[in-house]
Amino acid sequence: MAGFREWGLTLGKWTGRPAARLAKDSGDPDVPRVREAAGAADWATVRKVLEARPESEGRTELLWAVGDTPGVERWITGVLEAEPEAALPRLVAGIRHLSWAWEARTAARAKDVSREQFEVFHSRLRSAEEWLYEAAEREPRWTSPWYGLQISGRGLEVGQATARRRFEATARRDPWHLEAHQQQLQQVCDKWGGSHEEMHAFAREAAFGAPGGSHLGQLVAIAHLEEWLSLDSGPDAAYMRRPDVTKSLREAAEHSFRHPDFVRRGAWLQVLNTFAMAFSLAGERTAARECFRATEGRVTEFPWYYLDGSDPAEAYRKLRSSTGR
Repeated sequence: MAGFREWGLTLGKWTGRPAARLAKDSGDPDVPRVREAAGAADWATVRKVLEARPESEGRTELLWAVGDTPGVERWITGVLEAEPEAALPRLVAGIRHLSWAWEARTAARAKDVSREQFEVFHSRLRSAEEWLYEAAEREPRWTSPWYGLQISGRGLEVGQATARRRFEATARRDPWHLEAHQQQLQQVCDKWGGSHEEMHAFAREAAFGAPGGSHLGQLVAIAHLEEWLSLDSGPDAAYMRRPDVTKSLREAAEHSFRHPDFVRRGAWLQVLNTFAMAFSLAGERTAARECFRATEGRVTEFPWYYLDGSDPAEAYRKLRSSTGR
């Protein structure tokens, strides 16, 4: 496998500071292609792009590019009628209904979401579950339906035991599926009925149970950011600078993006952005600069919207400036 340095991400002296720019996707050219096709109701192209991409090679991002496109819920019904036994249209319908459901709920806190919004949210999630289960029945080896069911399950509050079974169904098919692990990490967060202890234990077990260079090292950084988010101003900064926290971040970095087997593919950019934010908040300026250098000014919405939901790139710029050169 290609190493971190092999991709041109030299970790030596920083010779410049590229302008920060929001990266809407990983840079995969098939993402805008499939998004454009979905917007044009071009099922033939959507199917061609999705079928050409193996489940383990970034198909999740392509599915979300389709699922996040307004109007898919209208034209996909005709495809479902025309292809009653096909799994792919059902998978697309399920992912679209997931996105459509969260559009209705919005990102507001539960107390600020109306009863009517919740009714639409739950109705769309239930439709998503139907389509995803049908896709899973038709293609038992696919991971994507089970990954989608992790998301619908959290919204429908199916409980920790059921949520765990859905995660395990995904992991059996793809043990290092980053997005599935991210969803399970959210599931065991304190805010979703888990605990900080359970969250950190899951993150470390997954990260260090994976091969060196795995993107799953990101989970350790996410877990610390989640606990930081749960704290008031003052205690949150103190938490991130605790010696045990900085030590665990360094260990995860060594096993992940600093490992010679780390490759720049899939969610690699989000991994580096996450460590950049975590190291910056932890006061680890050298490590943060290393991560900022590697991102080359490309900003992923997650995790920077934790700091500025309206302008993640500005949050990136501010913390990058705080690390100095």
